[in-house]
Amino acid sequence: MHQETPYDSWAIRFAQFVERFGTLKLSVLFVLLTLAFTVGGSYVIRLSLGSDIKPDDFISPVILTMLSAPWVLYFFSELVKQLEHSRTNLKEVVSQLEHLREEDVFLNRELQSNIRQLNHEIEQRKFAQEERETVFKELEKEIQDKSEKEAQARRLSTLLRSIIDASPDLIYYRNEEGRFAGCNRVAEQMTGKTEKELLGLTPHDVYEEDLARQVVASDHEVLEANASITDELWLRFADGRRRYFEMRKVPFFDQDGTRLGLLAFGRDMTERKQAENAAAKASTDKTRFIATISHELRTPLNGIVGLSRMLRDTELNEEQWSWVSTIYASAITLGNIFNDIIDLDKLDRDKLELSLKTVSLRDFTEELSSIIRLLAKDKSLELITNIVEPLPKQVEVDGTRLRQILWNILFNAVKFTQKGHVSLTVSATRPNNDISMVTYVIEDTGVGIPESEIDKIFAMYYQVDHPDHQSATGTGIGLAICKQMVDLMHGEIRVESEQGKGTRFIVELPLQISSRPMQVAQLQVTGLNILLVEDIELNVMVAKALLEKLGQHVDVAMTGQEAIDKVRATTYDLILLDIQLPDMTGFDVAATIIEEDLVMQTPIVALTANVIKKREEYLQNGMDDVIAKPVKKSRVVEVLNLLFAESELDQPTPETPPRKKLDSSKLLTNILDMELLQMLVDTIGEDMVRASVKVFQEKMPEYMEILQLSLSADEKSEVCAQAHKIKGAASSVGLARVQRIANQIQQGDHPAWWQNVHDWVEELQMAVPHDMEKLHDWLKEQTIDD
Repeated sequence: MHQETPYDSWAIRFAQFVERFGTLKLSVLFVLLTLAFTVGGSYVIRLSLGSDIKPDDFISPVILTMLSAPWVLYFFSELVKQLEHSRTNLKEVVSQLEHLREEDVFLNRELQSNIRQLNHEIEQRKFAQEERETVFKELEKEIQDKSEKEAQARRLSTLLRSIIDASPDLIYYRNEEGRFAGCNRVAEQMTGKTEKELLGLTPHDVYEEDLARQVVASDHEVLEANASITDELWLRFADGRRRYFEMRKVPFFDQDGTRLGLLAFGRDMTERKQAENAAAKASTDKTRFIATISHELRTPLNGIVGLSRMLRDTELNEEQWSWVSTIYASAITLGNIFNDIIDLDKLDRDKLELSLKTVSLRDFTEELSSIIRLLAKDKSLELITNIVEPLPKQVEVDGTRLRQILWNILFNAVKFTQKGHVSLTVSATRPNNDISMVTYVIEDTGVGIPESEIDKIFAMYYQVDHPDHQSATGTGIGLAICKQMVDLMHGEIRVESEQGKGTRFIVELPLQISSRPMQVAQLQVTGLNILLVEDIELNVMVAKALLEKLGQHVDVAMTGQEAIDKVRATTYDLILLDIQLPDMTGFDVAATIIEEDLVMQTPIVALTANVIKKREEYLQNGMDDVIAKPVKKSRVVEVLNLLFAESELDQPTPETPPRKKLDSSKLLTNILDMELLQMLVDTIGEDMVRASVKVFQEKMPEYMEILQLSLSADEKSEVCAQAHKIKGAASSVGLARVQRIANQIQQGDHPAWWQNVHDWVEELQMAVPHDMEKLHDWLKEQTIDD
């Protein structure tokens, strides 16, 4: 606060005094004092001057003082008063200035604080700015890196998309709701929709309903199990093509492990499927080849066996009988080798089945021994047969398969035995629940089998590699087939051998005791009027001689058409029908005479060297039974007794009036619809018929390809639909056989459709070019009048 000076204090006190005492009083006092001073002063002056002091000397100063002093005093009083007021005001101003100074000091301090804070903030902001600039630089760098990464990601995405689109595989992915979220170009081609059009659609919106259900079911399996699956299915493209795909479906997740949906990759396996079909066809062709070879080889074999058997029944000297017996045994051996080859093919196709019949174990063993004895005799070996009683009289067994098993083992025993003997022993346990364990033991004194080789001899194509076995050759399939046949019969086969001393095979089979009577070996019926349909002279001679020796009447037809003509002209008691004929198959002959109701009461028995087919297949094609070649007397007797023993056919059957034979124009009626073709030629002209045939010929490869692909895909409805289309097309150009085969294929409700459809399609494939050639030949022969 401001400190007052002494002068200030005096003036202020005087001014305060004046203000306090009052101007009037002070004026009076001042006048009085002035008067006193004036009087006193005048007196002193007069006195000092030595003048006389007179009253008049005092009057004038007093008057002057009285006149001037009040005004002076008033003037000074007012001045003091004004000065006091000024002082007071100045004091207030000073006080305000002091207050302002204090405020200024405070503000100055606050300003300094603010300045310091501002400086601090400036420093902070500067630091923040530096940090910001650093962050901006880092952010700029990060943005640049991110931009580069995004550009790289876009390039990679474009590259990946290009790779995916260039991939021949089908690729798509769907979200958790099962809606399409993306795909590649193959998927677009397959669905006929772009990726944008597919987004958000479900399989039900894209695929056929059956396929959609299948796809959705597999998708659910992936999502429920949260694991990948592989599936194979046929897909139809938007352009109508069907392709076979192997689909791999996997769940996919984001980086946090959240599942987003599933990915599907489809590899086009159509070529592989077609290759599999081609392999299956090759297997079928192999089977057909084996069947053909079997037929061609069994045809002369049939003559050798039949004629040698009949020669044995004639009067021969011992040497001749031995020669004929050797021929007979050799032919039987060759036949068993054929059986091994046939059974090998059946094993490959899982078609080897058992045909149980009632068999006498004693008669069966003695019959087999008689043939083996002939082989053993050629090598100066002794065959010892032991039948251990008690032995069941009759059992249920596939005699052909059992004979083949024992034949292979006995034949090997004879082949690998240079001196000594071969023995065959049969025994059986007491029946338990009508099941008896029958045991065959074959022993020899041959070279034996090394111990290291014993575990391998039942392997396919395996042959013992040992110097003692070099003198004998073989295929290595006999024992392997024996093992599989024994397993099929639920039996067991074992081998024991000591090298240089011999080998012992044990075959144990659980066989059902038979309660059915055996077919009597003696022929129960004679005088039958039989039509033998056979194109091989040797077979005709053997079969005709056998049948006539059995007391039957035999008429012979060498071709299918000749057989049909004979059946139309004559009623026969029995038709023995060869399956492979020069002009048509035996099945075609049977179908024709059955369609014409010519054989309502006449049995048809197939004569065939093709033992590839099952007996049921012949029965399904109109046959009443089957006799395999070489024709055996026992089998002929068995069939004749089965068909005629209980019927009264001993009396000759009166012949019906001869039927009128067909003219030459009906030789192709089994292949072509002659009536329709002739009508078409007469109505629309030969050129139009040829044009229709040309269109049919151009379309058939496409029809057949679709048919085969649909069959490969197991699409029954598609197969039937395509067969219906082929049937309609064939009927329009008069291809009767093609029409019939296609009609069989389209009958999807047939109980054995799946078992036969592959054969029907193959038959159709073979019939089309053959019948088209016949159709073209027929058209060439036609002459149209102008």
